[in-house]
Amino acid sequence: MPIVLNCENEPCPNPVLRCKRLLDEQTPQKLEVIVDNEAAMDNVSRYLASKGMRVDETNKVGKLWTIKASQAGSTDASPAVQTSPAHAEPKQVGTPKILVFLTSDTMGQGDDTLGSRLMGNFLNTLPELGEALWRIIMVNGAVKLATATNPAIEALKKLEAAGVSILVCGTCLEFFKLMDQKEVGQVTNMLDVVTSQQVADKVITV
Repeated sequence: MPIVLNCENEPCPNPVLRCKRLLDEQTPQKLEVIVDNEAAMDNVSRYLASKGMRVDETNKVGKLWTIKASQAGSTDASPAVQTSPAHAEPKQVGTPKILVFLTSDTMGQGDDTLGSRLMGNFLNTLPELGEALWRIIMVNGAVKLATATNPAIEALKKLEAAGVSILVCGTCLEFFKLMDQKEVGQVTNMLDVVTSQQVADKVITV
């Protein structure tokens, strides 16, 4: 029988933290995690995959998502859902890690039109950091940059194609009702935000 974690009505990052505590204490052959939003489903699925578990199935009934996972060596597991761990290392071992932490879709204060243009210029200039540019994290209003209609989307897609890890706050996407409009990056949670800032060699906050 699988171990079941019911994380309904639990805010970010509680579902991921509960999974972490469970995996720190036990090695369940099968695990089912119940959450009540798509951001939590993405975050839990990715976290379990990063810990070596197979995410065999995710399904939604009503407002609840169920993530079914098993140990990678289980013989009765179906083909795993492909996920990528948020903690992936940069392309070259030993390269300094620069994290860019974005909190708004505009840069500076005074005029939002100008601020939007400045943010676009900033993102287009980030490749000048070279291999040191490791990760971009977007929280609060910055998640709007990752949507299809935002002028910054092409710059972000180019950065991601070049190997830069892009993480987009799931709670923020849910708050702004933009989950279906995300075009770039992985949905993330506060655990990823904190650990990314911990391991980065330098954090640039905008």
